Amino acid sequence: MIEIIDATSREEWDKFITSFEDTNFLQSWDFYEFHTSRGKKVVRRLFKDADKIVAAYAGVVETAKRGTYMAIAGGPILDWKNNKLIKTVFADIKEQGKATSCVFVRVRPQLELSDKSLKLMQELGLKKSPMYLSVEYAGVLNLEKSEEEILRDASQGFRRKLRKAEKEDITVETSTDPKSVKTFYQLEVEHAKRQGFVAFSEEFLTKQFEAFAKNNEVIMYIAKKDGEILAENFMVFYGNEASYHYGVSSPLGNKYSAAPLLHMKAMEEARNRGIKRYNLWGIVGLDETKHRFYGVSEFKRSFGCEELKYTPAHDLILSKPKYLINKIIESIRKKIRHV
Repeated sequence: MIEIIDATSREEWDKFITSFEDTNFLQSWDFYEFHTSRGKKVVRRLFKDADKIVAAYAGVVETAKRGTYMAIAGGPILDWKNNKLIKTVFADIKEQGKATSCVFVRVRPQLELSDKSLKLMQELGLKKSPMYLSVEYAGVLNLEKSEEEILRDASQGFRRKLRKAEKEDITVETSTDPKSVKTFYQLEVEHAKRQGFVAFSEEFLTKQFEAFAKNNEVIMYIAKKDGEILAENFMVFYGNEASYHYGVSSPLGNKYSAAPLLHMKAMEEARNRGIKRYNLWGIVGLDETKHRFYGVSEFKRSFGCEELKYTPAHDLILSKPKYLINKIIESIRKKIRHV
C-alpha cells in the first residue's frame, strides 16, 4: 500500500528527484525554498511503498484575482509506465488542490510530448491550459560530447561569434554571491526597455539566487571588456542538468558577441560537476517568426542543440465556473503578449 506524506527532508527529497536523469531544478528542494521566501504556500508530497520513495511532486500555490491555483512545473516525478501509481499521484494532486482552495491545478509534467502523453492527460481528466507553465519546448545539448564535438555541430555563425569574442580580450568572471544579482538586474531593466517586456524585480531574482546559492547550485557568469559588463548568465546546476535560467546583455555585449563565451565557460563547469545535459531552455518553432522569443530561439539553435518538446501544461479543474473566467483572461493575455 502506498503511503503519502509531506516531505520534510531536503536530503531525502533531492536524492530521489536527482535519481531521474531527465529532471531539473523545477522540482528541486531549493526552488521551493525560494517560493517559501516570497511568502508562498508550498506543497511537497512523497509517495512511499515499503519505505521506498516511488513518486514525488512539489507545487506552489499562486493567488490571483481571477482565481487561486497550484502550479506544478516539471513534475510529478515518477515512473510514467506505472498507471496505478500515476492515478494515485494525480488523485493526491486533486486533494491538495482542494485543500488549498484552488480553482484548478496546473501541471506541466516532466514527460516528453507524444500522442500517448496527450491521451494520458485526457484520461486523467486534465484539459490543455490556455497558458504555458515553465518551458514546454527546449534546446538541449549533450555534455557527454567534448567541447570540440559541440563546436563542430554548432553553426558557422556561432563559431564565428565565439572566435570574435576571444579576439576582443573579453574576460569572464564568476560569482556565487547574491549581491552579484544587482548588476544583472540593472542590465535586465535596460534589456527589457529595448525588447518591450516587463523585467523581473531585483528582489525576485535575488531571492532565487540566495536559495540556490546555499547549496552551491548557482553561478553568475559575467563577461567584461575594459571593466565594463557586457553580458551575464544566471546558471543553475542541479542533478544531471545545467540550466541557462536567465541571461542579459548590453548593446555592446551584442556587438562583441559575449554571450557564446559565457555558455562555453558554463559548460566547462557542468562537465567538472559530472553533469551530462545543458538545457538552453525556451525555443519556439521555426515558423513562429512573430513570436517575441523567435530571435533568441535562433541564437540557441546556433549551438546545434537537440530540440525537446515536453507535454504542455494541462489543468485539473476544481471549480468550472471560476475556471472559465480564468481561461478567458489568460487566452486574451496570451494573444496580447505574443507568447
